[in-house]
Amino acid sequence: MDKTTHFGYKEVPTKDKEKLVKGVFDSVASNYDLMNDVMSFGIHRLWKQYAIDIANVKKGDAILDLASGTGDLIKLYHKKIGNSGRIVSSDINEAMLDEGKRNLINSGVLGIEFVQANAEKLPFEDNSFDLVSIAFGLRNVTDKDKALSEMCRVLKPGGVLIVLEFSKTTNPVLEKIYDAYSFNLIPKFGSWFAGDEDSYQYLAESIRKHPDQETLKQMIIDAGFDMCEYQNLTGGVVAIHKGIKV
Repeated sequence: MDKTTHFGYKEVPTKDKEKLVKGVFDSVASNYDLMNDVMSFGIHRLWKQYAIDIANVKKGDAILDLASGTGDLIKLYHKKIGNSGRIVSSDINEAMLDEGKRNLINSGVLGIEFVQANAEKLPFEDNSFDLVSIAFGLRNVTDKDKALSEMCRVLKPGGVLIVLEFSKTTNPVLEKIYDAYSFNLIPKFGSWFAGDEDSYQYLAESIRKHPDQETLKQMIIDAGFDMCEYQNLTGGVVAIHKGIKV
């Protein structure tokens, strides 16, 4: 029997998930920034800024941003360190990487390396980076354990992992409101603003299939990190996990 995994609420052959996720992001790439602002009412920018703040990057650091998308985190890193270190923007999806490259160049952010890569098989040497981040991308990875192990491998001793991702709220009232919003409005926003309801239905479902805060914390430790802590934002709608490789 072929192994299966989830694609939203559907069970699909594991070997097919990467292709299916690619189809989603090929579809949403050109409207990705607009839809992030619409769906989160712009709050995603505050979440990302806070993630950068707690990462404590410094001049000269080597930084790898996975599932880099349209380059929001790259812009923030570049403000912190400029061209004093190394910043790599990496995404498995060519359309998203191209969108990010275009956005960054148009914003005057230069000197960035762009690498199309699967987070489960990173094309970088051991101990290469001071910081690895992934924002709103881990839930789309087929083998999250393998990807986390790869992130640990490419980090230098003392390096930091930042995972910013939708998570599980512990407030029952907020949970009901968020569920109603996610499944009734987000797909409709996708239809109205991007002409693509199905992709945003998947994105809403993928949030519910992602591990909760404590489970992800243990996964990060099991991947080889010596320490991990997390902070809930917006009542646990989003969480930031910070892992340290000693």
